[in-house]
Amino acid sequence: MPTISQRGINMPASPIRKLVPLANNAKAKGLKVYHLNIGQPDLATPEVAIEAARHLDRSVLEYSPSEGIRSFREKLVKYYRKFRINVDIDDIIITTGGSEAVSFSFMACLDPGDEIIIPEPAYANYMAFAISSGAIIKTIPSSIDQGFVLPSVDRFEALITPRTKALMICNPNNPTGYLYTQKEMNQLRDIVKKYDLFLFSDEVYREFCYTGAPYISAFHLEGIENNVVLVDSVSKRYSECGIRIGALITKNTQVKENVMKWCQARLSPPLIGQIVAEASLDASEEYMLEVYNEYLERRNFLVDGINRIPGCYSPIPMGAFYTVARLPVDNAETFCAWCLSDFEYEGQTVMMAPASGFYTTPGYGDDEVRLAYVLKKEDLRKALLVLSKALEAYPGRIMGQDK
Repeated sequence: MPTISQRGINMPASPIRKLVPLANNAKAKGLKVYHLNIGQPDLATPEVAIEAARHLDRSVLEYSPSEGIRSFREKLVKYYRKFRINVDIDDIIITTGGSEAVSFSFMACLDPGDEIIIPEPAYANYMAFAISSGAIIKTIPSSIDQGFVLPSVDRFEALITPRTKALMICNPNNPTGYLYTQKEMNQLRDIVKKYDLFLFSDEVYREFCYTGAPYISAFHLEGIENNVVLVDSVSKRYSECGIRIGALITKNTQVKENVMKWCQARLSPPLIGQIVAEASLDASEEYMLEVYNEYLERRNFLVDGINRIPGCYSPIPMGAFYTVARLPVDNAETFCAWCLSDFEYEGQTVMMAPASGFYTTPGYGDDEVRLAYVLKKEDLRKALLVLSKALEAYPGRIMGQDK
């Protein structure tokens, strides 16, 4: 029998989806499963987007241009200006979700063996895309006890070698919800400029910043305009994960030309998805404010609830709709699996993402989980109750961590 690729063997399983078979089994037994494991919003997609899909007036569903529909990119230029991100239409390449934007960034900018430095915990698919491109991820752990602040410049510079080609951040952050400050972004800018690196910046959660401080984009950093590759997506801000529309934005002409080769090889991004995404840009300010306020209330409710459970701790995330919480358990992955396979409370259980899957440093995140506050508050209340009951019953609970 032929052997599979070593690349495939090395690909990490998704910490978000790896427990899905256990969740499916729990549902088959009749249990209600509260999904805190995945960033799938439950809020309604904008009505203008639904109407665009409902009244699609075309006789042929043709290929779109490999770089995306021009009218959509023109509207995106205006959208980004609202955030002081000044780009031209030719700086924007539409991709099949933000994931493809990350993948194409790596493929276009990095050779096999090149190194990317990423603060962790980090979105797990960054690791998968690096393996696919032959690049090497080098991570710097941040600490839940310090609220996941950016590691010091010295720790970044200690990892830089002749093969270092890029830094990558997610701001606001998935999985922690951390929001980088102006000072931290300036530190990253100085490293990028000093060592002439790419800065890949995943900014898909920019609408969800829960602080009075201004949102700082990588495109706001002066002097590194040609080093920045921004990743974006409509999935989260408009509850449109299923249409698979993202964007790669850069002013670097060589990067754009190289990315376009990958775009042409995959032919085109989804036509109907782009039509829906373009319509979404006309969503009302009222819609965006309602979504923002709902997530803010859910954040406060979930984090307060977590911190009231004996032995649990979550810092207050300042962006996105995730938090990483420490639990009083011997192993969070074992606990998450046990909740689905061996536990129920009044016909209910809870599904979480083990945080160890967002780290590459051995031992980090073993007692942490990522929680997505994408459920209505009543469901969050029930999920918190189920979690507290699960922790009381779990055989591997660490008793000494109770507050």
